[in-house]
Amino acid sequence: MLAQAARDAVDDIADSRGRSTRHLLLGLGLTAGAVLASALIARANSPIPENPKIKPDDDRLERPGFSPPKVAFGMIWPPLFLALTLSGLRVWNAPSSPARTQALTLWGVVQALNAVWMALGPRRLGGQLTAAVVSLGTSAAYAWRARQVDAPAAGMVTPYVGWIGFANVLTGELWRRNHANPTLH
Repeated sequence: MLAQAARDAVDDIADSRGRSTRHLLLGLGLTAGAVLASALIARANSPIPENPKIKPDDDRLERPGFSPPKVAFGMIWPPLFLALTLSGLRVWNAPSSPARTQALTLWGVVQALNAVWMALGPRRLGGQLTAAVVSLGTSAAYAWRARQVDAPAAGMVTPYVGWIGFANVLTGELWRRNHANPTLH
């Protein structure tokens, strides 16, 4: 009885009714794995004390007044990554269609762009800005396409698109304020 209640809860969240456990686990592995890879790349390139080569570069940046405190990023990214995972999983579980394939492709590109953006770190603001702009467009395209496949999946990714929009403004301002002092090494 408890196992059935758990499966029903998973089916509701992942929209996986009628899908095999194997299909569900494969989708969860793919989506969680891609998001986890982006998160690990982000951590490896974040200006935290554990990254002594990156932190000094980040500390030297002139920041705009609207920059959130650094601790905010650690609180914002985990729920956004979770929403991205669940959104991708719901699209994965949707019936096969060209729209589903396109949405999954866009979702994968969003993950790749996250990894690129994060890997560039504070040393390469111009590259980060480029990745950020492309990421915003791709994320918006994913949300639009996901809505045609599974409206809740699109709703789950909407906060991410909003955050990426803000991150674009922030990254653009960081680049503008600091490009005269090159950060490329």
